Amino acid sequence: MQDFSDMGTRRFGRINWLGLGTLCWREIMRFWAVWTQTILAPLATAALFLVIFTIAIGPARGEVMGVPFTHFIAPGILMMTVIQNAFANTSSSIVIGKVQGNIVDTLMPPLSAAELVTGYLVGGIVRGLLVAVAISAGIAVFLGILPQHPLMLIGYVVLGSAFLGAVGIVAGIFANKFDQMAAITNFVVTPLAFLSGTFYSVDALPPVLNEITHFNPIFYLIDGLRYSVLGVSDSAPALGAVVATASTLAVSGAAWWMFARGYRLKA
Repeated sequence: MQDFSDMGTRRFGRINWLGLGTLCWREIMRFWAVWTQTILAPLATAALFLVIFTIAIGPARGEVMGVPFTHFIAPGILMMTVIQNAFANTSSSIVIGKVQGNIVDTLMPPLSAAELVTGYLVGGIVRGLLVAVAISAGIAVFLGILPQHPLMLIGYVVLGSAFLGAVGIVAGIFANKFDQMAAITNFVVTPLAFLSGTFYSVDALPPVLNEITHFNPIFYLIDGLRYSVLGVSDSAPALGAVVATASTLAVSGAAWWMFARGYRLKA
């Protein structure tokens, strides 16, 4: 019988497909078991954002970048909801495991650090895609908006889910209790999502704030998704894809390092 005791991070060219597949399936079923909270609730939240902004300032705002204001904010709300749910999926899974003391059940099997990162990311990406499908269907039915570049839309949804999923892994490993996780969500993730051109064009910002916004990777995710849906954007979609990909790889690398070193995971 093969000895799997040495199948840790030292493996090269070998993947524990059974373990990886099991982790991916666990992460997917974890949110699917409560789909009314993880899929249906984000749809309702996105609908509320659209209704409130449409009633409050929609008609008075007129057009933004040549499209109606409600149409302009719809892709931003879609991406904002997707990335928030991807972040919540990975971060909550790790924090709950640490608080309940069963994170060891994930760390003990012969899974490498890269396989652990991949397994958690798959759960976040699948949840992000399902949320995107639900909101896109609602936008198509109630606003009559169909994406101009469907494949690009899928690509940006996957990139956004992967980036915030990786951020969620890092945050989940760093946080040892729920109030620390709440602080990261409230003071880091939410401001970055809201102050990234979701509800406005960055061209309307003062020059200094405009420059600062371009250092926010979430801006490129929202801007790229807006281009894929409406065909308008504040920056080049190709640049957005490069920045989002580089950011995802960088944060995923940090998550890999944390798992490989057992950072804040081992007593």
